[in-house]
Amino acid sequence: MSGIRPTGFLHLGNYFGALRNYVRMQDEFECFFMVADIHSLTTHPDTSQLKHHVRRVLAENIACGLDPDKVALYCQSHLRETGELYLYLNMLAYKGELEKTVTFKDKVKLQPENVNAGLLTYPVLQAADIIIHRATLVPVGKDQEQHLEMSRNFVKRFNHRYGEVFPEPRAFNFGNELMRVPSLDGSGKMSKSENQSATIYLADDDDSIRKKIMKAKTDSGPTKKNSPKPDYIEVLFQLMKLVSDEEVVKKFEEEYNNLTIRYGDMKKKLAEDMIEFIRPIRQRVESILKDDDYIRDVMVKGAEKARASAEVTMDKVREAIGLRYY
Repeated sequence: MSGIRPTGFLHLGNYFGALRNYVRMQDEFECFFMVADIHSLTTHPDTSQLKHHVRRVLAENIACGLDPDKVALYCQSHLRETGELYLYLNMLAYKGELEKTVTFKDKVKLQPENVNAGLLTYPVLQAADIIIHRATLVPVGKDQEQHLEMSRNFVKRFNHRYGEVFPEPRAFNFGNELMRVPSLDGSGKMSKSENQSATIYLADDDDSIRKKIMKAKTDSGPTKKNSPKPDYIEVLFQLMKLVSDEEVVKKFEEEYNNLTIRYGDMKKKLAEDMIEFIRPIRQRVESILKDDDYIRDVMVKGAEKARASAEVTMDKVREAIGLRYY
């Protein structure tokens, strides 16, 4: 089980850090993939564009290879059972531990005028999202590892207090480290809403991709053979390894080590390979977004699958807590 917030366009980091894993998982496991629209309200209270963003995230998931017939692809707000479980888990969560969450402290700094209770209890709702399906495998990045550990703590407390209902969820990524795709300026990772000029979005048109890559920072080149690459040059090679043929990467590696590299040529090649990678995804997304009936059917079908799983779980939860009075 995993989810993506609809707080902006998905980007190259989302694809290689999450979506590619999702596509592999759908052929081996029972999967629940969620558009986390309720989570987005903690930091994006303006909902005027929410419907548009939700539809786009759904379309981008499908365009990247997720099959709504194989997985439960649904909107968080369409699964009302999660809210009930979230309420019960709040009785097992403590103010002190929630205030120590790294992401909470970061968000408080970013939005000091909007420190709402939903932001504080974000890890509780996230735990409810996962264990409502009694999921054991969660593909998450390093920034979510603390939240996943908290989910395990809530599971342990629930099982200790009420009896064994939930398995403990753990991070899963096919045995490899989850990929962290750097921003073009090397200052961090690509982001849905920050540093947009240094992020390659799945919605970017060809010219935008070219301009972003050609503006990437370079220098006059190495002065010694086989010298270490500066961070901003390493970024270009990392991105090239994602979208270019091995022979192309090898060629520019050799040129770098032999002091013959021309960064302009490298960036032009990277831009064209990136365009060839992004274009079919973008075109598929645009096609999906034109079909309102299809998007609606995906949402309805996904919610039905998710609800069938959640109802079984909540029957067990109410029974364990002792909320059956007749």
